[in-house]
Amino acid sequence: MKKGLSKSIKLKSLGRGILFVVLALNLVFVSGCGQTASVPAAQNETTSQTVELKLAHFFPATHPAEKELVQPWAKAIETATEGRVKITSYPGQTLLQADAVYDGVINGIADLGLSCFSYTRGNFPVLEVFELPGIKYANSKAASKVAWEGIKQLNPKEVQDTKLMMVFTTGPGDLYTKQPVRALKDLKGLEIRATGLSAKSLTALGAMPVAMAQSEAYEALSKGVAKGNLGPIEVLQGWKQAEVTKYLTLTPFLYNNLFYITMNNNKWNSLDPKDQKAIEAVNQKFFEEVAMGLWDKQNESALKYAVNEKGMEVITLSQEEQNQWISLIKPIQDDYVAQMKKKGQQGEEILAKVNNLADQYNKEFK
Repeated sequence: MKKGLSKSIKLKSLGRGILFVVLALNLVFVSGCGQTASVPAAQNETTSQTVELKLAHFFPATHPAEKELVQPWAKAIETATEGRVKITSYPGQTLLQADAVYDGVINGIADLGLSCFSYTRGNFPVLEVFELPGIKYANSKAASKVAWEGIKQLNPKEVQDTKLMMVFTTGPGDLYTKQPVRALKDLKGLEIRATGLSAKSLTALGAMPVAMAQSEAYEALSKGVAKGNLGPIEVLQGWKQAEVTKYLTLTPFLYNNLFYITMNNNKWNSLDPKDQKAIEAVNQKFFEEVAMGLWDKQNESALKYAVNEKGMEVITLSQEEQNQWISLIKPIQDDYVAQMKKKGQQGEEILAKVNNLADQYNKEFK
């Protein structure tokens, strides 16, 4: 009886030992496999993970900048990266105010931003050259090409804190007035809505600039607070200013406004190189096929509307008259060169480069 009991106890002890060893080995195996399997699983998760990017801008959701550029461009990037990069647009200043977009991109509030360099004037001294009065642009295609090529060649330090996707412009702006401006004398003392460099230009020409946003111009013109406006032709239709002005004086040397789409540097650097390459290809395509001529399309539509439906008269200044206007605004260019010199920049060379590019692309896109 004792021998049988002893044998039984030994067998049970042996069974427990074997079970313990099996369990221990199984634990090691499971733990080891789990650890080994977790590395490729994490890697697979990383490579297939969608990068969600937020884009902030100030244009309304109905504006061509959103409908014809931002939305198709974002979709093209998602397709080109096989869904790895997805962009959500926040139009109408819903994420950032227009003048806070660039800093918001730097600080990561938005991953991407679309706005105007002129909204933070002084932060981009080199780039002001593209908005200087006295440089003639045939249209927005020519002006956009000059700006984008010029920035690539100049590579100014002031835009290296973000990754520029593209820049584009309104192209030349004109005078829209309640009374005809056929010569310089007609401009003397006339209250014209304008801001920034445009206000400087009008002051040099003898007009009285009235500072206000485009959104306020219609009411000011309707009430006579302002007698005219300086801006791209699209405002005649998009902002309904053809309803409150009668004359359009072509001034292709007075105005040009520069926009950007840019991206947070850290976010850009975190992307896979193949996705970066794909995005840059999409950028180039959309710059050439959409962005650089975006305002030309709007301007053409607005001009037809203003003339055919609202009966506005288009006034073309004689070459002699244009030369006189340009001579009066030349000091603004001279001041730019002087300010660049103070900052250690070759202002004369920068201005000469832009003038040469303007001559080249005005001929190409005329």
